[in-house]
Amino acid sequence: MKDRINQLLQEVNQLVAANQEELETLRIKYLSKKGEVSSLFNDFRHVANEEKREVGQLLNELKNAAQDKITELKEAFSGSADSDQKTDLTRSADPVKLGTRHPLSLVKREIIDIFSHIGFTIAEGPEIEDDWHVFGALNFAPEHPARDMQDTFFIEQNPDVLLRTHTSSVQSRIMADQEPPIRKLFPGRVFRNEAISARAHCFFHQVEGLYIDKDVSFADLKQALMYFAKEMFGAKTEIRLRPSYFPFTEPSAEMDISCNLCGGKGCSFCKHTGWVEILGCGMVDPNVLENCGIDSNVYSGYAFGMGVERITNLKYQVKDLRMFSENDVRFLEQFESAH
Repeated sequence: MKDRINQLLQEVNQLVAANQEELETLRIKYLSKKGEVSSLFNDFRHVANEEKREVGQLLNELKNAAQDKITELKEAFSGSADSDQKTDLTRSADPVKLGTRHPLSLVKREIIDIFSHIGFTIAEGPEIEDDWHVFGALNFAPEHPARDMQDTFFIEQNPDVLLRTHTSSVQSRIMADQEPPIRKLFPGRVFRNEAISARAHCFFHQVEGLYIDKDVSFADLKQALMYFAKEMFGAKTEIRLRPSYFPFTEPSAEMDISCNLCGGKGCSFCKHTGWVEILGCGMVDPNVLENCGIDSNVYSGYAFGMGVERITNLKYQVKDLRMFSENDVRFLEQFESAH
């Protein structure tokens, strides 16, 4: 009997199965109630008493070896079945490339994040607007050239319905509907009737800001813009404010930053001045406050506005505005790591 046990033990250790059917055949042969191992256990009662200890140990060894081998083969088949099941047969054979955010979206999100750290929240409004919110409430004179058709897209020649030329229209809506204090950002797309070229487009994107409260000063505006410039372009960035004119702010200014390419020393990008213009700003004109129902004797405020394309040009040195709207994959792939 010991010879038979040792023979079966060698067979069990060398078992192989090509598929689930062969594996089931082996299980029945060795481990079923009428299998080889059970048959030996039935014959165990005929073994002499002095050999039962040794033969019993061999039988248990055979049984355990058979169970372990069958389990091992079963797990091997289960693993391959799982791997086959996880294979997506509808998937393309070519590697699937991951997309990325558009560079304008990346820069707009960064601008919003920077100003959110000093209390600004987002407000949005319609792109198709009326004359009052785009021009009238913001102190544009009736004869202002911005109202001409060569500068603005009007809807079906209607002088009262137009595509907004700036997101300042959302400012007028917020000021009319909300009591101060107001601290808002206004991101969005705007439209100008301009010829498309490397330096201009008929639509582009802006982010404007508005802060209205008691005792708001030009110094508050300067500090907010200084914070933004250093966060956006680096701690060594410097700013300068040049007097300018806008109908809705008084006093008004254009803000330049020290060129981030040459460090202010002068290069072709900054036209050898060491400075690059990035936005317009100023204190909200009292007429605008009154037009929107805010008492200009109690409240004051500042506003600023920047073009997202302009900031993106500075950040990534993109020299052709048309690249932002042509969906050229070769261009967009350059921003894969800029998440």
